[in-house]
Amino acid sequence: MSLHDGRRSFRRDFLLASLLVVTGLGLSGISLIEIAKNDVRLAQATQPVQQSPAAAPDSGPAESKPGGERPTTPAPEPARPPDTQAQKDGVKAALPPAPAEKIAPPIQQK
Repeated sequence: MSLHDGRRSFRRDFLLASLLVVTGLGLSGISLIEIAKNDVRLAQATQPVQQSPAAAPDSGPAESKPGGERPTTPAPEPARPPDTQAQKDGVKAALPPAPAEKIAPPIQQK
């Protein structure tokens, strides 16, 4: 391959690359003109967050205190054993009873 053939292939490659860049820019320009001409409004995935006027300023989370304690608003309620009287009256349990194979034998107290 002579020096003349190397220059010819470089010019051809450079011309092809330039042609591709110009074509891409032209297509981008045409697309932008079409978008501007149609004035299409795009849909939002979620609505913007708006402050509700009924929210009280004191209903937010409690202030954090140094020392590692986490504030809780409202205070957690203690766990209660199932109310047998309520179950007799027809109140349904929050969870169904566990299947027999998931229940362990009672713990033996020493």
